[in-house]
Amino acid sequence: MAEKLKRLPVGLESFEEIRRGGFYYVDKTGLIRELLESWGKVNLFTRPRRFGKTLNMSMLRSFFETGCDRSLFAGLEISGEKQLCEEYMGQFPVVSVSLKGVDADSFESARGMMVRAINEEARRLQFLADSERLTQIDKEIFCGLLKREMDDDTLYCSIRELTELLSRHYGKKAIVLIDEYDVPLARANERGFYGEMVTLIRSLFGAALKTNDHLYFAVLTGCLRVAKESIFTGLNNFRVLSVMDAAYDEYFGFTDSEVREMLHYYGLDHACEQMKEWYDGYRFGNADVYCPWDVICYCDRLGFDPQARPQNFWINTSGNEVIRRFIQGMDGRRDSALPAKKEMERLVNGESVQKEIHQELTYAELYSRPDHIWSVLFMTGYLTKKGDADGNMVELVIPNREVRNIFTEQILLLFKEQVSRDGATLDAFCGALLEGNAQKVEKLFTDYMNRTVSVRDTFVRRPLKENFYHGILLGILGFKAGWTLTSNREAGDGFSDITVIADEEETGIVIEVKYAQDAECEEACRRAIGQINEKNYARGLILEGMRTVLKYGIACNRKKCRVLLEKEQIM
Repeated sequence: MAEKLKRLPVGLESFEEIRRGGFYYVDKTGLIRELLESWGKVNLFTRPRRFGKTLNMSMLRSFFETGCDRSLFAGLEISGEKQLCEEYMGQFPVVSVSLKGVDADSFESARGMMVRAINEEARRLQFLADSERLTQIDKEIFCGLLKREMDDDTLYCSIRELTELLSRHYGKKAIVLIDEYDVPLARANERGFYGEMVTLIRSLFGAALKTNDHLYFAVLTGCLRVAKESIFTGLNNFRVLSVMDAAYDEYFGFTDSEVREMLHYYGLDHACEQMKEWYDGYRFGNADVYCPWDVICYCDRLGFDPQARPQNFWINTSGNEVIRRFIQGMDGRRDSALPAKKEMERLVNGESVQKEIHQELTYAELYSRPDHIWSVLFMTGYLTKKGDADGNMVELVIPNREVRNIFTEQILLLFKEQVSRDGATLDAFCGALLEGNAQKVEKLFTDYMNRTVSVRDTFVRRPLKENFYHGILLGILGFKAGWTLTSNREAGDGFSDITVIADEEETGIVIEVKYAQDAECEEACRRAIGQINEKNYARGLILEGMRTVLKYGIACNRKKCRVLLEKEQIM
């Protein structure tokens, strides 16, 4: 009987749940050895979202916390470190707080969520209320940390007091783990109560992490380092370990060998190249890594359908405000937009741009200057480094096809907004299309393409280029009132790019879009019309009662296009 395969941990961030539940686990326990050997009193790991920060924090708690289950680590890398495990495994009290859920519209609500996060950790440590090693005063302090109503002094000192109470109970210093420390700051910055949240976080961390005699060491995770806020000022042995650092570079994200091993385990070796094209390409320190969330989600889909196509999984895990801000900056109505537009074209075409990266921006500074956007795109994972940095100067590239899709989708959204504001050009274009004026369609479509970026290089495959120009056409035609528009609709013996029914005119339009090299636009148009005829794309329009069918072959190259028309009159 074949051995039952381990389940994929889709959406799971608990180390204990993954190990007990028989889920597949990519071994990152070497992080424990590195932390202990390289040593820092307070360690901050900054990585983009969905790169395993929370799971690693859960793993650290499972390893260090008093009373840990040693069987959870059986067979993993760290279990080979016998002396280290004997000295450190299950030997420390742990305070573990996640600020990931502090997402509110007002400071009062956000503060309440912070209190609940402390309440939750205090409830996990309720045995302290019955400890014979704590005084009655100690227990009263602990009971205060269980209450929903908490004054500022109690909240500010809450994590420090938990370490003190644990230290007295166990007779050992405590380890502090704070996951997604900067989520409250990001949300506060977006919603207008940033200063109040900075004060709260500074006070909370200051009490817990500075001159705390009950602290053994601390680990924090987040997307950005915000040292200029003075949140971490005065800490001794404070280490920031960012995507630029070689230290710990393989512990957040999956390496190529780890991904290939996973695919082989599930009998999915055929998907290696697609997995690499879509989800690899991030450069952390000296390591090339994949986004773990994407890899697991795509493996899960392949388990149901071995021929399943990759999808954009990462985009669905949070908003893309930083991309929208960047693309809005290339709006052609502003002179300052021109450099950003050309740089955007370089990026979406697989090239690099060299920019100065500032890793210590405050959230309030993120968008205060146009050039800061590059640092934000880099630190949040939309761009990654290529090669070695020259000081703060970094060669930036889009890491993979998934992120490139995010860029192009946002570009098309901005383009649609521009189209909707220009009703006169929209009416002229659609009028020319309906009249069968191929020359005017060609001119107006070229004008439209000059308003957005061009997709041109060999890195982007021909079908993807065609999809981009297809998207531009849909963005234009979608605003025409009274027209029935379909895309990739089954028609005749295949799927036509775009079909339009103009009921009042009893006219149907079929459009086939091709990407062409410079010298072959005319030939590409002929191939497009030939495909329309060969696969009989007009059949559905004729069955709908259209008396006239206009067949357009449109070939695009960068910001140029060629349009040919064939007209069929139904008798």
